[in-house]
Amino acid sequence: MREHRTLITGAAGFAGSHLIDLLPDTTPIVAWHRPGLSPLDARPHVNWRAVELTDRHEVARAVAEASPSHVYHLAGAPNVESSWHNAVPHLQINALGTHHLLEAIRGVGGAGCRVLVVSSAQIYQGGSDPIDERAPIVPMSPYGATKVAQDQLALRAHRDDGLDTVVARAFNHTGPRQEPNYAVPSFARQIARIESGLERPVLRVGNLDARRDLTDVRDVVAAYMALMARGRSGRAYNVCSGQAWRIGDLLDVLRGLSTAEVMLEPDPDRMRPNDIPLLQGNATRLQKETGWKPVIPIEQTLRDTLDWWRASVRTEQNQREPSNA
Repeated sequence: MREHRTLITGAAGFAGSHLIDLLPDTTPIVAWHRPGLSPLDARPHVNWRAVELTDRHEVARAVAEASPSHVYHLAGAPNVESSWHNAVPHLQINALGTHHLLEAIRGVGGAGCRVLVVSSAQIYQGGSDPIDERAPIVPMSPYGATKVAQDQLALRAHRDDGLDTVVARAFNHTGPRQEPNYAVPSFARQIARIESGLERPVLRVGNLDARRDLTDVRDVVAAYMALMARGRSGRAYNVCSGQAWRIGDLLDVLRGLSTAEVMLEPDPDRMRPNDIPLLQGNATRLQKETGWKPVIPIEQTLRDTLDWWRASVRTEQNQREPSNA
């Protein structure tokens, strides 16, 4: 039996960092990150490796070197908005990178290696009812199209090549450490900067009427671990809360947590083309087959995210202040 060794692609990213937090420190982890990044996590059981996913030969060498028993494929170009302007990075990383990874695992035999590929709810069209895994695949953005490719590559690898692959179709998730080009961290960062006097008390917003199924990232990575342990090979699972939140309502909660009075200002640059009014998932398959369920309430997610941005802004301010020494 292959020694238990976990490989995480995109380990320096938002979900990847939380997954490392949750995995037991008794398991060796090989953590891939993009070249040029400098991961700060220095835990002894985590072995960081810079790997360019778009380089087929580099991926093959790195997989052979890691010899993983479990692979969490979290790496990807995640931003829907940027895909409307330039879809090439999304195609290269989401589709081609996944192809290279699966080919590399196939190249070392694939036996004894379980692969979780994280796809996206953006492969679905959206509608008035919660979406389950049988819904038509109709991507509504260039980003969504690249995630369809990733999703289907993983399912095909099981069907045609016998690889032990499971697909997680992740709906929106948020929490501490998320980049501010998403709604909740964007609001939280702006509020934190306003509270610190770094910005005027006006919060720039996009479409506040869109409704999104939102889950705390810490619950999401717990779902990934449940799928790695108990998900059925060659099967796709929605990872979601099953509840769609109006973006404006989430903002109201954050404003209520703020120590500052904040006004709102529409920002055309934050409006997405072809924005889906409602995207709500059905996680019945995931819950029945793995026992997972979300446990972190949305209010805690929002509070923790705002507190994380407050700490981040304080750190930024301290670094800018001249030393008296």
